[in-house]
Amino acid sequence: MDTPLTRKLLAHLRVIYPEADNGPLVEQLIATMALDPASQAPPTHRNLWNQNDVLLITYGNSVVDEGEKPLVTLNKLLTNELDDCLSAVHILPFFPYSSDDGFSVIDYVSVNESLGDWGHVSTIAKRKHLMADLVINHMSSRSAWFENFKRRRDPGKDYFKEASLEDDLSQVVRPRSSPLLTPVQTDDGERMVWCTFSPDQVDLDFGNPQVLVEFVRIIHFYLEQGVRIFRLDAVAYLWKVPGTSCIHLQQTHEVVKLMRTLIEHGYPNAVIITETNVPNRENLTYFGNANEAHVIYNFSLPPLLVHCLLSGSCRHLKTWAMSMPPAQNGTAYLNFIASHDGIGLRPAEDLLSEEELAEFIGTISRSGGMVSYRRKGDEDKPYELNVSLWDALKDTVDGGKSHQQLARFLCAHTIMLGLEGIPAFYIHSLFATENDTQKVALTSRNRSINRHTWSLEALRTALSNGSHHQQAYEALRHLIQTRRAQPAFHPNATQFTLHLGLEVFGFWRQSLDRSQSIFAIHNVSSEVQQVALSTINLVSTDLWFDLITGRHFNDPHAELTLQPYECLWLSNRNFCGQEAPLED
Repeated sequence: MDTPLTRKLLAHLRVIYPEADNGPLVEQLIATMALDPASQAPPTHRNLWNQNDVLLITYGNSVVDEGEKPLVTLNKLLTNELDDCLSAVHILPFFPYSSDDGFSVIDYVSVNESLGDWGHVSTIAKRKHLMADLVINHMSSRSAWFENFKRRRDPGKDYFKEASLEDDLSQVVRPRSSPLLTPVQTDDGERMVWCTFSPDQVDLDFGNPQVLVEFVRIIHFYLEQGVRIFRLDAVAYLWKVPGTSCIHLQQTHEVVKLMRTLIEHGYPNAVIITETNVPNRENLTYFGNANEAHVIYNFSLPPLLVHCLLSGSCRHLKTWAMSMPPAQNGTAYLNFIASHDGIGLRPAEDLLSEEELAEFIGTISRSGGMVSYRRKGDEDKPYELNVSLWDALKDTVDGGKSHQQLARFLCAHTIMLGLEGIPAFYIHSLFATENDTQKVALTSRNRSINRHTWSLEALRTALSNGSHHQQAYEALRHLIQTRRAQPAFHPNATQFTLHLGLEVFGFWRQSLDRSQSIFAIHNVSSEVQQVALSTINLVSTDLWFDLITGRHFNDPHAELTLQPYECLWLSNRNFCGQEAPLED
C-alpha cells in the first residue's frame, strides 16, 4: 500500500539499509507495531508537556519495605509522599540482568522477579507517566540471544556486532577503558564481539534488519504495558563502521527517526528521550528538525551548575546558558543535576579549562567522591564524577564552607527548576542522600556510591526527625509545588540570561501567552551580594513579589541584599494551577 506512512518508513530505511529491498521490511514493521498503514502522523511542533511536569528517576528498589515487592513499595511512595509533586517516574531498568545494575539486560520482556511483575509496573503506569529504558546498544552475554549466537542458531546467530583485529578501530570513541573487542568461543570457532561498555554487554548489530524488527516488537510490548516515555540508552553508539568514530553516525540518527515515526503513528502522545552523554553540540543534534527525539538530556547542566556553586562563579554556566538554542515547540530539554551514574564530565569538555577541571575533581574528591575514566587514544581521561549530589556540594574549592551545604544544595535545585526544560530529580537528590561508601566497598564499583537503598521506615524517619534530609525534602517540595503553578516555567517558555556579575546567576522567563514574567535570581557565592533592581528593568506598573517567600518588592529601583546562595523568583503574577501533567 502506498500511504504517507509507508513512504516515510521507506525513506528512513533507504538511509539505514541503502542496498536492500525495503518494501517487505516496511510491511513487517507496520504489522509488528499493529499500525493502520493509512494512519496519520500527529501535528508537528505539539508540546506534550507543561509546567506541571516533574520527573522522578529511581531504581525499582531504591526504597524497600520488608515483606513486599519493591515495585509495590515504590507505588506506595509515589501515592503518599510524592503524589502532589511529580507527574512522571523513570524506573531504571527493571528487567533481569547480569551486571551494571540493570543495564546488561538478559530478557527485555520480563520483569526482574526480585522487584515484582508487569502488573506492578502497569499499576505505577496508571498513576504516573512511566518512563522505561530501551537498552538498545547492547545486551547481556548471558541472554538467550547471545547463547544462540554462540551456538550459531536463530534467533541471535547474527544479532551481535563482530569485528576483527585487522579492522581500523583507531578512531572509535569509547566511554570506557576496557578492551573494545572480546573473544568469544562459538560452535564454529572464535569470534571477536564488539563491547562498547564491558565484556558482559555485547553490542547488538542493527546492520541486521531483524534486530530492528525485534526492538520494534519490544517497543510495542512496552506500550501495551503502559510505558509512554522511552529512554534510548546509549543510543549514540548504535551504528558501527570501522574506520569511523562509531558515534552519532547518520544511520543512528535515522533509526531514532524511524522509531519515532512508528511510535507516534500508533501512540501520538508517547515521548522519545535520547540518552547521549556527550559534548553539548553533539547532544543537540538528537533533536533533528523536531523529528527525532522529543526530549534530550541537558547533560552539560550538572557539571557546569555544580562547578558554579563550588567555585562561586557563574562565568561558564552563564556563557553556556546564553549559547543554548531555545527548544522548538514539540521538543524540550530534560534538566537534572545528578543521576544514577554520576556527574558526567564529557559534556563540560571545551567549557571548563584543564586547570578548572582538575580543581573541580579535587574538590569532589575531598568530599568523598570518586572519578571514573574512559580510554582516549593511549590514555585514560576523566569521564564522570561518582558522588551523591548532597556530598558533591559539601564544600567549595577554597574550603571552609561546609556549614553552607544545605543552602548550596537548595540553590542548585532552584536554578534547575527555573531553567527552560522539564525538571528531573534523581531520588537520592530529592532526599539528600549521602555517599554510600559501604556499598562501594561491597560492589567494588564507583557508581554504587550514589545508589543507596533506603528502607521505607528509615526514609520516613529521616523525613520527619529534623535531619538535613527533612530540611532539604520539605524545601524542595515547596519549590516544586510553587514552580508547577507558574506558566512562565513552562518547558518552552521564553528564556533570556541576565548579566548580574559573576556571583549572581539570573535569567528571565516569560509565559507563552506573555501573561507572566519571572526573574530568577540566584547568589551562587558564599558571600552576601547586592543587586540593584534597576539593572533587571522591572516594569514599574506591575506589582512584583518573590514566589518562594511571598515577599513584595514595591520599589523597582531598590537594591536587593542576597544572602549566600539565596534565590528569588520575582514575578508579576502568581497562579494556582490544577495539575495537568503530560498528556495521556
